[in-house]
Amino acid sequence: MDEPGFQHALWDRLWPAEMSYLFLMVAALSLLLFHFRRDDRHVLLNTLGFCGLGLFGFWSSAMISALGMSAASAVMREASIIVAGVAIIRLWGMFVFRVVLRAVRLKPPRILEDIVVMLGYTAWGLVRLRYAGLDLSQIVTTSALITAVVAFSMQDTLGNILGGIALHLDASLKVGDWVRIDDVDGRVVDIRWRSTSIETRNWDTVVIPNSALVRNRFLVHGQRIGRPLQWRRWVWFNVDYSAASSHVIDVVENALRAAQIPHVAADPSPQCLLMDFEHGNGRYAVRYWLTDLARDDSTDSEVRVHVLAALQRAGMRIAVPEYSIHTVKQDEKHLQVVRSRDIARRLEALKQVDLFSELDEEELHTVSERLVFTPFARGDVMTRQGAIAHWLYILISGEADVVVERPNGDREPVAVLGPGKCFGEMGLLTGEPRHATVIARSNAECYRLDKASLEDVLHSRPALAEHFSRLLAARQADLDQHLARADAAARRPQRSHSEMLASIRRFFGLDHA
Repeated sequence: MDEPGFQHALWDRLWPAEMSYLFLMVAALSLLLFHFRRDDRHVLLNTLGFCGLGLFGFWSSAMISALGMSAASAVMREASIIVAGVAIIRLWGMFVFRVVLRAVRLKPPRILEDIVVMLGYTAWGLVRLRYAGLDLSQIVTTSALITAVVAFSMQDTLGNILGGIALHLDASLKVGDWVRIDDVDGRVVDIRWRSTSIETRNWDTVVIPNSALVRNRFLVHGQRIGRPLQWRRWVWFNVDYSAASSHVIDVVENALRAAQIPHVAADPSPQCLLMDFEHGNGRYAVRYWLTDLARDDSTDSEVRVHVLAALQRAGMRIAVPEYSIHTVKQDEKHLQVVRSRDIARRLEALKQVDLFSELDEEELHTVSERLVFTPFARGDVMTRQGAIAHWLYILISGEADVVVERPNGDREPVAVLGPGKCFGEMGLLTGEPRHATVIARSNAECYRLDKASLEDVLHSRPALAEHFSRLLAARQADLDQHLARADAAARRPQRSHSEMLASIRRFFGLDHA
């Protein structure tokens, strides 16, 4: 045997002329997909591995042919060509559907890509069978038998394919929908030829066969014809019978509708309902509509925070299960320590407020015992402009925004209050309507003081009214100057401290004392 001729013939079998073009095409497609489709790199690597398997088989067939086993070589060669062709069809399908069409802003469903690629596989297989010398007319004559066998053996696969097509045609399920299927709750991220992928809120991906979706019912969250995507949520709580149910409902609804809670729809507005009576308590529920379905638990938590703060401000408490438990009587000394510690905190809060700087220790103690702890959740309206309320708040933690509401609905920022500041003193001392709206910038804790709590102190020492009037006049002047700088039309005649003093004395009845 001519050795150079043998080597040349072997090389022609190992690397035919068209192999270079084929290799360059596969390399170019792979580089483009690797760059533009980072999320599909694992699919690309699997496809390249399949292509490499076909290439290895092709070279192995050439080596087997050189050893004189021509029949085995022909079979291996044809199988390797089919394998490599399948990989190349897959690469072209990924490139056209995931790069080219997306570049022109078209996003065909993934199942269309799968069907086109499968048709390409079928056509490629038939072409190779024809090149192998198989008469395709013989397949046609026996197609009924083949179809029956294939349909029987692949009934699950065909059911998944037809199910995926049905889901796309009737649009009963789309990518992006939030669904519940049996015990699976999550968002549809992909609908393929065989299955549908659902990502749960726990960062799990559940793959469900399409045939199961077609045969069984499923729930699509938050969809109603003619309405935006919103999902109704329920937050439950109990309040004992000592609180009037109508009052509970008004307090909770007013707080939630006034607060600006992220991801809670304004329309329909949140509702509070008395749902049942159980274990000696009223069973209530807040019903609201969630606009971002991925934020269910966190938004439920925000709503609970606002509900709890609103109830505490109104002097109501969340009911807890009651049990009969024998306990040892708490030590009187311990109770006294707790009480003293609480009074010390209240005194410290009062001493930080300049309004009470003229009060002596006894008067501070008198006022401190009348303070009422009042919490607010972020976004709560703490006081509203124009409202009449005869009390003030002392901020002990958190921050609050002071704004003036214009007739056109705009809000003009005035100040940001921090711990140690008070607001509402005009309503407490003169009974006038609120001049500004105060909104909790963060979760805040306050002490509230009403008119009756300060009345005894003023009647015992009327001279304090002079101190209060000077502070009120100064604060009113600061507010008026701010409004005048923002809007000349808002300029109001300034009130002197003597006018403020007259208002305080008249409101507390000091002129008749």
